[in-house]
Amino acid sequence: MDVFIVYPEQAGVVTGNFCSAVQWAEILIALGHNVESGGSAAGKNAELLIALNAEKMHHEISLFSRSNPGSRIVVILTGTDIYPTVSDLSMRSMEMADRLVALQANASKVIPDVLHEKLTVIVQSVEPSSIAGAWEMDPEAFNVALVANLRAVKDPFLAAVAARQLPEQSRTSIRHAGFPLDCGSDERARQESADNLRYEWLGGLTPAESRALISSSDVLLVTSRNEGAGRVIGEAVVDGTPIIATRVEGITGLVGEDYGGLFPVGDVSGLTALLTRAENDDVFLGDLSRSCRELAPLFDPGAEMQAWEELVTALA
Repeated sequence: MDVFIVYPEQAGVVTGNFCSAVQWAEILIALGHNVESGGSAAGKNAELLIALNAEKMHHEISLFSRSNPGSRIVVILTGTDIYPTVSDLSMRSMEMADRLVALQANASKVIPDVLHEKLTVIVQSVEPSSIAGAWEMDPEAFNVALVANLRAVKDPFLAAVAARQLPEQSRTSIRHAGFPLDCGSDERARQESADNLRYEWLGGLTPAESRALISSSDVLLVTSRNEGAGRVIGEAVVDGTPIIATRVEGITGLVGEDYGGLFPVGDVSGLTALLTRAENDDVFLGDLSRSCRELAPLFDPGAEMQAWEELVTALA
């Protein structure tokens, strides 16, 4: 099929949407399809539109639907599409879609029942890393990676606040990779880096650099207030890096409700306690590592490719 992937473009910024669009294009090309991608569907003629983000891409979905009445539409639901609630724009995009793709199982809880027959869950796969340990770390520190662009929904400075509350003897070092998307966030990040000995903002990194940071760290930290299914979760799991994360539907839909490294959204004390325990309790950190290793099959590339092949074949 001729496929066009449309996603929210941000010039000069590496976003999860961009990385996902690249990954899905590679999968569909490997399956024998002709694929283009970009931030606008204007003037595009394709047999299949794949739209990342039901809300932000609603105009593009509507435009494509009018211009290509005989074509199929797949809408991929990101975190802000369905959390904290499904917006009117997201709902209209879902109604126009032939199929919906969620990236974690909990999405079915918030999508209206009438749309469930359109819904398929396809977890984003992760290839094993060839760069494990490539990021230079302080061997005397407990190294924590935070990979999240600086925007409010990611609660990007929660980690810096928690770092200030750690015990004086703590060896924790938080390295934060992310592009500044909210106004003034870069100034705050630079100031926090200067004043907080346990926190360093690295700025925006390439996908390979972010992956190397994750694989080299003792823990990956995710502080999102709402999350669709953070792709860094899969990268950490496959690279063997334990995860500490907020207890939100998009994360528990991947790691499970009983995962031991979860804390309430915005809970500085809860995060501080988990970081302290992970640093000092080898049994606890080992349990997190074991739980993550058991999740690895969920992110198998072969399973994702098969799921996309079945979906596109059904639409064709």
